[in-house]
Amino acid sequence: MKKINIKTLISILASKITIFLTKTLLKGGTTFPGKVALKIDKNILKKVSKGYKIILVTGTNGKTTTTNMIYNIIKASGKKVITNNTGANLFPGIVTTFIDNYKFFSKIKDTYAVIEVDEANLKYITASLSPEIITVTNLFRDQLDRYGEVYTTLAKILEGIELSPNTTLVLNGDESLLGRLDVKNNTVYYGFNAKINDNKEIDINADAKFCKFCKSPYEYNHITYNHLGDFYCPNCGFKRAELKYAVNEIYDLSPDSSCVRINNLDITISQSGTYNIYNALCAFSIAKELNINEEYIKKSLENQSSSFGRQETIKIENKEVRIILVKNPAGYNQALETLCLNKASFDAAFLLNDNYADGTDISWIWDVDFEKLKDLNMDTILISGIRAYDMAVRLKIAGLNTDNFIIEETFEKLTEKLKTSPNNKIYVLATYTAMINYRKYLHSQGYINNLW
Repeated sequence: MKKINIKTLISILASKITIFLTKTLLKGGTTFPGKVALKIDKNILKKVSKGYKIILVTGTNGKTTTTNMIYNIIKASGKKVITNNTGANLFPGIVTTFIDNYKFFSKIKDTYAVIEVDEANLKYITASLSPEIITVTNLFRDQLDRYGEVYTTLAKILEGIELSPNTTLVLNGDESLLGRLDVKNNTVYYGFNAKINDNKEIDINADAKFCKFCKSPYEYNHITYNHLGDFYCPNCGFKRAELKYAVNEIYDLSPDSSCVRINNLDITISQSGTYNIYNALCAFSIAKELNINEEYIKKSLENQSSSFGRQETIKIENKEVRIILVKNPAGYNQALETLCLNKASFDAAFLLNDNYADGTDISWIWDVDFEKLKDLNMDTILISGIRAYDMAVRLKIAGLNTDNFIIEETFEKLTEKLKTSPNNKIYVLATYTAMINYRKYLHSQGYINNLW
């Protein structure tokens, strides 16, 4: 048995018992066991994470999917790896992950931990452990009541990075906020050399439109979405960093997958949307930094299964229901782009909540380009959630046919309407707590096997 003091031993045992009880009685629950452990030993994370090669994934959008992609690539390569795959990315949830995998009678050796981290919690994690790699996916407006604007979010992330100067940073080079950081870390960048379209004009609702050094408006050689792309400042000369890993060709974009070339490797990504190409590119970059063979990277990305509300497909009767988490304008617009790739007809449900985890200020829905849906062939438009009527007003103003609107306040009635939808493919676009609670309902009805 490892040498540990009594306080640490009690902390681990109490947490493990709590993990067992929450899994058995509550069918999940990943935060409370960590809180129990921290109450007994506030330094427990430093002790239970010892020996792991740790990769931290943070940023506004794509954390959970990117974390799962990296985890699956490492696992496919034959290496031992753990992760917090349900997205429990606050400090207590991360503690739970390490304690759940803690073994009293064996030392950790050659084992990776791929850990998703909330942007504001990064500094608490790096205060306790030294990761091999930190990756930052992007920075968008999200939960303004909690994070503030994107510059505040960047400052929170940098606080965490500054505590870990020996960590390699793998950053999205198309994210202007992550360019030319004043840090001591070795830094590599990934991004798009290939164009999604010919657009070079940034949208009025995009986030970081102005140079972070001289405040002049950026110009672009190409834009992928929102403010991401091959940017440059015509005034002071600040521009996108040199990319070590890049999407060099885009062969095909469909509602179900994307075919691209990353560096010199042709890959089919089994999840649709430009944002998932970014997620796959990030996972590719980290795998290459870990010297994982491209054969494992390619095979893994081609066989990723979507889960936990991230383009997760669920069979309800004879309907194919795809749940997509949406939480801010940038991510929502990308989800709508996926809907627009459909050539056949489909239906959609829009679930809007304003709980703390969603962000209590829902004014952001007016920055989402719902107008692009008005010409699509949707026979049924279902609307639900705590703020269903706010969503209905937004969709009406966007020009969608109100004759097709159905507002349902309960998950039971919503699901019954899904079953009678005239189309077999239905998209459910839901904010965080709406997604979590609807999945719990579907699990209770036997449509989902694993809640977490």
